[in-house]
Amino acid sequence: MNLIVDIGNTLVKLALFDGGRPVAERSVERLLPAVLDDLLAGRRAEGAIVASTRGEADEVVEMLRTRARRVVEFTSQTPVPIANAYLTPETLGRDRLAAAVGVAALYPGRNVLIVDFGTAVTIDLVTADNTFRGGCISPGLGMRLRALHDYTARLPLCAPTEKEELTGLTTEEAVRHGVMNSLTFEIEGYIDRMRGRIDDLCVIFTGGDAKFFVKRIKNTIFACCNPVFCGLDRILAYNAREEHLD
Repeated sequence: MNLIVDIGNTLVKLALFDGGRPVAERSVERLLPAVLDDLLAGRRAEGAIVASTRGEADEVVEMLRTRARRVVEFTSQTPVPIANAYLTPETLGRDRLAAAVGVAALYPGRNVLIVDFGTAVTIDLVTADNTFRGGCISPGLGMRLRALHDYTARLPLCAPTEKEELTGLTTEEAVRHGVMNSLTFEIEGYIDRMRGRIDDLCVIFTGGDAKFFVKRIKNTIFACCNPVFCGLDRILAYNAREEHLD
């Protein structure tokens, strides 16, 4: 059993994997020892891996050392089972690379575009030769809604909507539809351009806000397994094999 810890910009996401499959998941704003103990239910994990987009994770690593037989902190120096064409790997978000490893395992031999609707929206490409080819980063859904409220005098702070309309008849509707449609059209345009350049492109949606866009944007797949979790579990197993070979 492996324990996965993904420290994101907003939440700390945890998962237990058994035999390469997720068996439990949890999300918290702050990771406390009691959360780990509750998730593990008195068991000790065979391995644990922690990835953080916020920087070093020394405190979490220490928490994991007493709850797992071996612990890996995922950094830019950690070996991964795919090639990485990124020119500045030290600045690459751990979650982006982990997701790339995950989709390479979930969709072997495919060209895959990963669209992650999180605090920021990331769009990343993994090619059929098992290589991470980079991507782009733009403001996420919540960030766009918040920016309109924070940087104007009178626009309200609005929540996302599942309604698909091109126009709003109130200011609140105009903000909601404007943000939802702008992000929809942005993603659609990016996918269309990429499909014009890359054959047999598989498009995967993931992240907390993906549910708002799966129906809006056609010919896409909602990830049945969190690609970051799957990738971190695979990286943990890969490093265990590397250590054994050494």
